Amino acid sequence: MHGIVRRGYCRAMPVTWSDADDEIITGDLTTGLTYRTPAGGAVVVAVAPIGLRDRERGTITFTTSLGFGRKLERMRDDPQVALAYHAREHGFAADPRYVLVQGTASFDAEPDRDMLENVVGPAAERFMGPPARGAFWDRWLRAYYADRVLVTVEVERVTSWPDARCGQPPQVTGAPLPTGMPAPQDPPAKGTGPRIDVTRAARRLRALPHVLLAFPGADGYPVTLPVEVGDDDARGIRLRADMPLPPGGRRAGVLGHRYNAKLIGLESRQHTGWLQVGDDGTATYAPHTATGFKAPAHKTLLLLGNGWLARQGLRRAQREAASARRA
Repeated sequence: MHGIVRRGYCRAMPVTWSDADDEIITGDLTTGLTYRTPAGGAVVVAVAPIGLRDRERGTITFTTSLGFGRKLERMRDDPQVALAYHAREHGFAADPRYVLVQGTASFDAEPDRDMLENVVGPAAERFMGPPARGAFWDRWLRAYYADRVLVTVEVERVTSWPDARCGQPPQVTGAPLPTGMPAPQDPPAKGTGPRIDVTRAARRLRALPHVLLAFPGADGYPVTLPVEVGDDDARGIRLRADMPLPPGGRRAGVLGHRYNAKLIGLESRQHTGWLQVGDDGTATYAPHTATGFKAPAHKTLLLLGNGWLARQGLRRAQREAASARRA
């Protein structure tokens, strides 16, 4: 990659990012979290980091409910992650730059009640407004609010582009970028072609304002980039990116999403699949799996849904943990 500006980096010291990047890290309402899969691919999901970070220690923190334990399992098994700050709506930052944070995630599976009450609560209120309180809501939302786990990312590298499309040379703080592109991967045993309705998947992604593509980079850390959704055919969905994508084939994840103020109303579409990039840079994405949801733009309905999903997920996680202990 040519034209990269590299600021000073020492592996023995925490990574300290710029004021411009910090404004976005502390100001964005939502970001794309990417973690790796056991098969060598990547999954990207939307999380709300609510500005939690420690520049002196070089760490960024976000929370997730124990009820949504799959990503915790993945990060426990493979802690290399990325956070893509790509959207300015309904937050406090205005600069159009795209900021990609790569690092190593760690967490304690036991919720830290003091941290949740005295640090996470006020930070969340800045973005979301006052939480729902009362006998019913305290009980109903316990799995969503009180049983949240703090995930801390020790930052290895911060790469920021001055434009939201990543079309200009980036600045890099921390570990230098790998000198080469990641090597192509072996195709999956079940083949590389689409396994779901391509036209439907493409139509749903095109309807969403933010689409991210994620794949493991040459040094193992996930890379997450903004893309545009083009035409589709039997081979897959055309993706366009201003930054060159690695040639060859590889497992990759896609996230399309939209969200309203205070996250009251949001939609998310996630895929895992196979990315094929030709010698001419043409990128075709063959989706293999699809998940998604659409939350109502009504606060009471949204809280009822969040509480139900978190409670169901927490029960499932507890059953799986008990089964693992008996094995």
